[in-house]
Amino acid sequence: MTISGTYDFLAQDRVIFGRPAHEAVLETAGKLEKKRLMIVASKTLSRKTDVITRVRDALGERCVGLFDECVEHVPRESVLALAAEVRRLQPDLIVTIGGGTPIDTVKVMLLVLAEDIRSIEGFDRVRIRVGEDGKRIVPVVKDPPLRQIIVPTTLSGAEFSSLGGATDHTRQVKDLYHGRFIGAQVVILDAAVTVHTPADLWLSTGIRAVDHAVETICSRSPQPFTDGTCLHGLSMLSKSLQTNHVSPDNLDARLESQLGVWLASTGLGRVEWGASHGIGHQLGAVANVLHGHCSCVMLPSVLIWNRANNAQRQALVARAMGRDDGDAAQAVADLVAALGQPSRLRDVGVDRSHFDAIARGAMQNMMVRSNPRPITSEADIHEILELAW
Repeated sequence: MTISGTYDFLAQDRVIFGRPAHEAVLETAGKLEKKRLMIVASKTLSRKTDVITRVRDALGERCVGLFDECVEHVPRESVLALAAEVRRLQPDLIVTIGGGTPIDTVKVMLLVLAEDIRSIEGFDRVRIRVGEDGKRIVPVVKDPPLRQIIVPTTLSGAEFSSLGGATDHTRQVKDLYHGRFIGAQVVILDAAVTVHTPADLWLSTGIRAVDHAVETICSRSPQPFTDGTCLHGLSMLSKSLQTNHVSPDNLDARLESQLGVWLASTGLGRVEWGASHGIGHQLGAVANVLHGHCSCVMLPSVLIWNRANNAQRQALVARAMGRDDGDAAQAVADLVAALGQPSRLRDVGVDRSHFDAIARGAMQNMMVRSNPRPITSEADIHEILELAW
């Protein structure tokens, strides 16, 4: 059968790498002819390092404000708080500095501005849903009134995606949102600003990036373009993350990890993923598990559960990670162990009493419903959770 498919490129102008962030931000503001820039950053970066100060000083009068009240797992309330501040300050460009939390907060906030959402309930009409037949329902949304540029400080890859996540605490579900222009217009990769990132967060989000590559390669609808990028990115990450672990001040290795993330993220939101990401979203919503740790504990078990359906694809993953026996699950588990990261649900605060809520939420997740081995019931989710327990 002739192969067919569609690949959507991001609405992203450029990636700048290996240059100081404050210089690249100022240069980008000039190229885009922006005069009123607002910085959104993690609280730690803003209050305990000089990273934000250096960017603010470089921008001078162009900087109209700072928001550093982003909340982990992006509750809807925090998105509304940022939206209110943006409406007050009226910036013409957002500079997002940090990891997945501030990046996703800004993404969903831009969608909130586009659709003029002003209440918690308003999010429901724009969140991605899954129909009874398992097909995703992606609402068509307006374009936001401004864009963001991103200086990432973790390896989550959120800067290379037009998907954002936000948590509805009432339902205990982390929902996904999509808008073509809510992602980064420009990405700036500066390894020097990442040295402030806690080692555990850096390394665990590195496994998150590995998860991006693996679930792209093992997708039920793989593509030759993403095979090429993700297999090379996976090889880069497998080596550089181990160097990051033993030599955290090696900026060349940290930049190699960032570049590996870029390659590993080409399937993010554009190739169907599976249950590692889908269940992982609910681990955060139900049990407050860090994004990176979700991948550490779920990916090997999901690979084992899926092996009967995609063993040949998993062999590609294993080979890229240095194994010739085709055992992708063990290759990932070995890397997780080498980086000193948790490998079981019980190690990250998940109790069996959480399983029912995780399973309920997971069945509403589009990535769970596009898993390579079909997941048709909450019982299937429980089976995977038991493997990871």
